[in-house]
Amino acid sequence: MRLIAENLSGERGGEAVFADIGFTLADGEALVVTGPNGSGKSTLLRVIAGLLPHTVGRITVEGGGEAFSTVAAACHYLGHQNAMKAALTVNENLAFWRDFSGDGKLGITEALEEVGLGGLGHLPFGYLSTGQKRRAAIAKLLISHRPVWLLDEPTAGLDKASDARFAALMQDHCAAGGIIIAATHLPLGLEGVKTLEMGLPSPLWGGSIREAERGGGTDGNSPPPGSLRSPPSPQGGG
Repeated sequence: MRLIAENLSGERGGEAVFADIGFTLADGEALVVTGPNGSGKSTLLRVIAGLLPHTVGRITVEGGGEAFSTVAAACHYLGHQNAMKAALTVNENLAFWRDFSGDGKLGITEALEEVGLGGLGHLPFGYLSTGQKRRAAIAKLLISHRPVWLLDEPTAGLDKASDARFAALMQDHCAAGGIIIAATHLPLGLEGVKTLEMGLPSPLWGGSIREAERGGGTDGNSPPPGSLRSPPSPQGGG
């Protein structure tokens, strides 16, 4: 399967946030999106997920078969908000998302064990700590199978051990042929990823879209904002 974005442009509140974004991701590949606050990382993920319209360009999926014939059908979106009801138990929340998104390879009990929350499914979601809430939200990725994970600051609130556990889950997803796009300010522990560096903030957030389009704020050796970097190739000896 391939996820293809061509000349994507997005806006918030009628103001341009990013423009001319393009990439192609195949089975097993990951893209880490970086950039300053307001540069459009979250907006880009929401555009890909279909939660916001794109003003220009297109995004398509190829080779997804009947089950994943559209981008929306292929994507799991994990945003800043955990999207769980505080008064419902962890199990009840996950059961809702499983019924909504479809079954996955793991049941609820197994998924909670994978994120280090074994034995806590009976608790109301609101009783959990910040890090536990984030891990419960991550479990949504495991109970319903979608080949593309869209992750917005996925490790926010996680401790070091949970970071490592989630890195292993992401590596496993890619090893199984999945695709990941993650917007983050923090290292995710993924190896061999592509990177997309977004530009300066748009006027909506106090920056200048013209500077971003010109590549303002970068030195002569830096790639222009919105540029895609592939992982470095191994260098031979000699």
